[in-house]
Amino acid sequence: MMVENSVLERRRAGVLLHITSLPGEGGNGDLGAHAFRFVEFLADKALSVWQTLPVNPTGSDGSPYQCLSAHAGNPLLIDLDWLAEKGLLAAERIPGAKAAAAGRLAALREAHEAFRRDDRGLAEDYRHFLQFHHYWLEDFALFMALKARFGQRAWWDWPGPYRDRDPEALSRARRELAHELDRVRFEQFVFFRQWQALRRHAHRHGVLLFGDMPIFVAADSADVWAKRRYFQLDETGHPRVVAGVPPDYFSATGQRWGNPHYDWEALQRDGFSWWIERLHTQLELFDWIRIDHFRGFQAYWEIPAEAETAAAGRWVEAPGEALLEALFDRFGALPLVAEDLGIITPEVEDLRRKFAIPGMLVLQFAFDGGPDNPYLPHNHSADRVVYTGTHDNDTTLSWFEALADEQKGHIYDYLGNPQEAMPWALMRCAFASVATVAVVPMQDVLGLGRGHRMNTPGTTEGNWRWRFSWEQLCPEHGDRLRHWSHLYGRAAG
Repeated sequence: MMVENSVLERRRAGVLLHITSLPGEGGNGDLGAHAFRFVEFLADKALSVWQTLPVNPTGSDGSPYQCLSAHAGNPLLIDLDWLAEKGLLAAERIPGAKAAAAGRLAALREAHEAFRRDDRGLAEDYRHFLQFHHYWLEDFALFMALKARFGQRAWWDWPGPYRDRDPEALSRARRELAHELDRVRFEQFVFFRQWQALRRHAHRHGVLLFGDMPIFVAADSADVWAKRRYFQLDETGHPRVVAGVPPDYFSATGQRWGNPHYDWEALQRDGFSWWIERLHTQLELFDWIRIDHFRGFQAYWEIPAEAETAAAGRWVEAPGEALLEALFDRFGALPLVAEDLGIITPEVEDLRRKFAIPGMLVLQFAFDGGPDNPYLPHNHSADRVVYTGTHDNDTTLSWFEALADEQKGHIYDYLGNPQEAMPWALMRCAFASVATVAVVPMQDVLGLGRGHRMNTPGTTEGNWRWRFSWEQLCPEHGDRLRHWSHLYGRAAG
């Protein structure tokens, strides 16, 4: 099977920064002016990749890996200034509305009411959006409306007819909640319209948008509620088994994520149509897509739902080859990247290589063990994306400062005792790697240390909140990136 991957077409470099981490007013970054400015920053520094985390609507903990939909965009990322420019929201309303999530959502409700009164010439685009996204949007809108009606309870705690999608009950709900359904549709229309404007701006500046697709979906999501037959659930909708990983670098007891596992036989019987639809939406948003926990396509860690930790789990084989064949048959060449960190077997590597999917390398993992450590630069290969660290790692400076003096000495010895301090020495190493793509987190670009971590795996408090400000960005930060991009053949042209 001959497979090509555009990720490997030439050497590139980029930055990992989630949309919520952009500067601006209020509690999170959004798709407004700062996002456009960040694209211009990347292009000016000869960088051509902007990697984000998943952009789907999150639950109460804010985790982009536990989303209410695998298709929908997060309405909290919507730029309210755009709504004011369209005449759908009073400009003086915006500063206060951005202060908190509740204010942003209230402003979106106001904009929807204004849109109902006067669509501002957007009606034809809106109708086209509804038709094009019908395959997921109607179920998502109804899910969100019912979730609001039932006090934000998980769908398996809804009254039986709604939990079990009784046709008569759902038909009645669509009539009674018609206004709320239309509001949800409107929010998604605005999100996708704004995202496509950002993507066009990125392309004009030679920047690719690199997204992240979690292999699993949240139990309390429109996806599981609407397509229950594709998941291993009991008669009340609760997972029989849940996802996670065994004990590893991040946790001595493993990680119990709690996502329901797929019924792979049911998915395969339907020609993997659920996965095809999911990838269709992702390709509308992103130029490249990272598959989080790629190894789960070959075998996944199955944990009994009643188990308190992941240590009680077991490996179960998955039909990853058949799935990927179906996806490549449907879409042709796919710009995928495999998150293949952790316990990776030869079978997982064979699956990745068969479909020419680049894997990942993390330099913070390189200096444990001996010279055969696959993350050490002398063991790198071109079919990889190399990082100093990911959103699950501490910043490079904080990681380095926590090491023993002997370990620090070993790292500097390996790097040739450079004059550069951390994190610059490790960032240069990433740019110099033979890996085709190099990506560094924005925290490392800014030289930030302790207290600037995005996520600590296995914890639920204090994550996903980090943001930067333009004032933190000094000229020398960008100068280094531009110099390294040209020096190591990663600049365009």
